[in-house]
Order: sequence, then structure tokens, then C-alpha cells
Amino acid sequence: MLKSRKELDAELGGAARAWLDEALAEAAHDAATPDASGREAAGPYTSPPWELRYAAAGRHCGLEHADSVRSLLLVEARATLPSVTRLYAQGTAAERRAVLLTLHRLDLGDTALPLVEDALRANDTRLVAAAVGPYAADHLDPHAWRHAVLKCLFTEVPVGAVARLDDRARGDAELARMLRDFADERTAAGRDVPEDLRTVLALTAADEGAHRAPSTAAPAAPAPTEES
Repeated sequence: MLKSRKELDAELGGAARAWLDEALAEAAHDAATPDASGREAAGPYTSPPWELRYAAAGRHCGLEHADSVRSLLLVEARATLPSVTRLYAQGTAAERRAVLLTLHRLDLGDTALPLVEDALRANDTRLVAAAVGPYAADHLDPHAWRHAVLKCLFTEVPVGAVARLDDRARGDAELARMLRDFADERTAAGRDVPEDLRTVLALTAADEGAHRAPSTAAPAAPAPTEES
């Protein structure tokens, strides 16, 4: 969970707080610089100081605070799409995660969806969990969002990480079909059906009455089909 500046100030030591003050001041200065948004087109590109601070956040403020510090920097700098794309593309997994966790706090519309889509293709569960946050809930189309939910089930990312799951899954018959297919594949392979799948399946039925639950035992006969 991302921490506020007040929470960070209460937990960071004096040197770390001073470093953070300087970093946020640099980010704010960059956001207020009239030509900052056009820097990307005026090569050769030179990273502003706050972007360098972004990479060093864990070293100066501790790994446990790095996500929160990086998020504050992105917000304070009013990071543009070129900035977040560059930080994501060039960053470590931890730096990428912080970008994903902050997208919904930036004024980017749906332009940063390629970053979410890239993270959902990865097998790093930290990135998958960060990718299904509020930004994805707001901007992924239904097809992509359903596959994001399935990705969480495949990679065993708790579906609690999926922002607005109740809202978007409710009454989604296509998602219900995909979940049943996944459950049947697991059962046929002699593997357990994740409890999280049952949770999401129950949400899809919320406005439509009860649907059949997936079996957890190896099927002795073909599974019953839903009446049309």
C-alpha cells in the first residue's frame, strides 16, 4: 500500500527525509518549468534530476518505502507519458511496479495502457498485481480486463488485487464462461480449482441468479452445460 507524505515523514530518518524533501522539490520545479513537457522532443535528451532520484529511492529511503517515494515523485512532477514510459522501460521490476501503482494518479487518460498490457504479459506476479489496479479498472476494455482477471488466476495473484472487481465482474456472462472453462481445464488435469475463481464466479452471477459451481474432483462424466 502506498504511503502518504505525512506517513513517510513519521517513519523516515532525518537523512532520508532531507533527501526526500530535495527530490520532491526537484520534481515540483520540473513540473513548473515551462518547457519541461517538450524536453523529450528537443534531443539529445537529458534526464531531469527527479528521474535520477526515482531510481535511487530505495537506496536512500529504504526498500520498504521505495514504492511510496517513487509514486510521490511521479505525482509531484506531474509525469508525462514519455516520462513514465521511459522510467518503466528502463527501470527494474521495482521501478516498473511503482509506475503501474501510480498511473491512476496522473493525468494520462488511456495513453498508458501499453504499460499495463506489457506488465500483464509478464510472469512477475508483483507486476501483474500492480497492473490490475485502479488505472486498469478505469481503462481496460472488457475483453482485456477479463483476460487480466484470468492472468491473476493463472499466476496465483490474489484477486483482491483487482481494483473494482465487484463492479466490473457483476453480471458478466462472458467472464463467467471463461472462468468455467478454466475450472473445467483444471479439473480435467487433476488440479485444484482456485478458491479465488469461485469468488469471481459468484460475482458474475450476482445479478443473474446462481450459476453452477466448478467441480474440484476429476469429472466422471461431462460437466453439465448452462441452459440457453
